[in-house]
Amino acid sequence: MKTKVLFVTSEAHPFAKSGGLGDVAYSLPKALVKNTDVRVIMPKYSSIHDKYSIDMEFIEKFSTNVAWREKYVGLFKTTLDKVPFYFIDNQDYFGRENTYGYFDDGERFAYFSRAVIDAIEHMEDFIPDVIHCNDWQSALVPLFLKVFYGEKYKDTKVIFTIHNLKFQGLYGKEVLFDILGLNEYYYTDERLKYKDAVSYMKAGIIYSDFVTTVSETYAEEIKSPFFGEGLEGLFQKYDYKVQGIVNGIDYDMFNPRRDKEIHTKYGVKNREKKVENKLALQRELNLVEDKDIPIIGIITRFTPQKGLDLIAHVLEEILLLDVQLVILGTGDQNYEDLFKYYAHLYPSKLSAKIMFDPDLAKRIYAGSDMFLMPSLFEPCGLSQLISMRYGTLPIVRETGGLKDTVIPYNEFSNVGTGFGFENYNAHEMLESIKYSLEIYRKPDSWNNLVKNAMERKSSWANAAKEYKKIYTRLLKRG
Repeated sequence: MKTKVLFVTSEAHPFAKSGGLGDVAYSLPKALVKNTDVRVIMPKYSSIHDKYSIDMEFIEKFSTNVAWREKYVGLFKTTLDKVPFYFIDNQDYFGRENTYGYFDDGERFAYFSRAVIDAIEHMEDFIPDVIHCNDWQSALVPLFLKVFYGEKYKDTKVIFTIHNLKFQGLYGKEVLFDILGLNEYYYTDERLKYKDAVSYMKAGIIYSDFVTTVSETYAEEIKSPFFGEGLEGLFQKYDYKVQGIVNGIDYDMFNPRRDKEIHTKYGVKNREKKVENKLALQRELNLVEDKDIPIIGIITRFTPQKGLDLIAHVLEEILLLDVQLVILGTGDQNYEDLFKYYAHLYPSKLSAKIMFDPDLAKRIYAGSDMFLMPSLFEPCGLSQLISMRYGTLPIVRETGGLKDTVIPYNEFSNVGTGFGFENYNAHEMLESIKYSLEIYRKPDSWNNLVKNAMERKSSWANAAKEYKKIYTRLLKRG
């Protein structure tokens, strides 16, 4: 009999996506469904495109509790890539323009967590063996299960995956009674208290049966003060139930041999065709059209986490090299202004597209030679996996998932899938860029590196196997 898994998420491609979680919540269940009865549940945002919402089947309406208040819940369902997706409907909470960023997010996702549990009895022939929660938005599920549902789901295990510890879901102490319906007992150092606030993330870590992060290195890093966001002591205490599993990418979505969004399709065996995508990208972005000028791509949110201050510090020095920069993203105004300014100064060498454009992103992955990710911290990262899939060599700071997935080039053994630097230092990053340009001028070495990168196994199959092992181990433990 297949293990029954309810995958709880606040977003999932293609219904709603603001970051990497959206990709994971689509691709991991898609990989698991081959040998697991996995179902996904998420909010029914009004921003979900009509082409998906119009075909949703209405299952049932019922109520759930937000502390002492009863709230309406509508349960809808659709199927995508053989995976059933359930949607929690409440227009007061989810009928808004954006997914997150509201003053009452703490209440919205406390409601969502209770509604998820109450929705289970309305799912036909499905009592989950495992509930798989993700990030702070569903971190209250294991707590609510134990506090409010007693024996009802006593055999159901909960796994909690942390995609980015930086976002903990911190709210004032008043939510304890007014929103969560809990008493003072839970506001102690060993439970939900975080400084002078209530931490939803802390609830997920303490009350779940197992905790995963999205790379092995990040699982170790969060035990230290720099990466632990004030919870390093908690991870040290619960070390026995914490494991890192590197994310994958969807090979159907990211495949240069079949990608309709890129100029010329290619694969590892005819990777010489990749250059046609480079020339097309240069034409599209009004850069000097020259196959011999290396292009460095950057696709990112403009936030300090992504190491953009390192880039800002040496941007002019980078542009003085024989190189072109292609930047795509949005975020902090100071970074947006910086890139627009330098694009104006160096129009033939720097293209800065201040927008979110997934199709252009594909063309940048396919048309660039290198991909720069100098992150301050990176729980996993998907861009370096995608870039390698497209034969674009990542230049990364060796932290978190970047360290786990990119093998720095060793010219003596001729192995590697990219380039790395260790310290969070702008000139160390610059030296790594210069070294990559040096190797770029050695066609045989570069071609071998591109082959290595494209042949790296980055599909979700490996991660799905590891999660399946955890599910099985938890259920055997009883």
